[in-house]
Order: sequence, then C-alpha cells, then structure tokens
Amino acid sequence: MDDITQRCIEIIAKSKSIPADSITLDSTFDSLNIDSLDKINISFEVEEAFSIEIPDEALGTIKTVGDMVRGVSELRASHPPATVTTP
Repeated sequence: MDDITQRCIEIIAKSKSIPADSITLDSTFDSLNIDSLDKINISFEVEEAFSIEIPDEALGTIKTVGDMVRGVSELRASHPPATVTTP
C-alpha cells in the first residue's frame, strides 16, 4: 500500500471512527456511511495532509476510496509540493 493510499484510509478511518483495516480502495463512501458533510470534512483533511486543493466540482465525482486516492495522486503529480532549498 503506498503512502497516499495509507494516509487517505487513515483520514477516513479517523473521521468515521472505524478500523482502517476495514477500508479498501473499493469501499464506497455510501458503504462507509460518509455523507456529503463528511466528504467535505474529509476533503479538507486530505487537502491539508497533502498540500493540495481539491476542486469543488471534483468532490461530486468521488464515490470510492480509490477515486479519492487517484484524485490525490493526480493532483500531486500536476502540482508537486514545493521543495525548500538552502543556499
């Protein structure tokens, strides 16, 4: 399991107080009882954890944990985190 997958699952597990090992990439938000408010709160935590910004229109397309992981991966690839260089 890569870092993005693990961190997304941990964020979802924590927010819903469920065991992380019960969540897979195929888990739907409906099956995890994640409603629209939960999805917004989870997206804020994911944005903070990965230093990304999830477009509002993308939130409606996220139906599974795998969708979220793929979206985070794509956003990270298109906007890599800034690196700090010292002179």
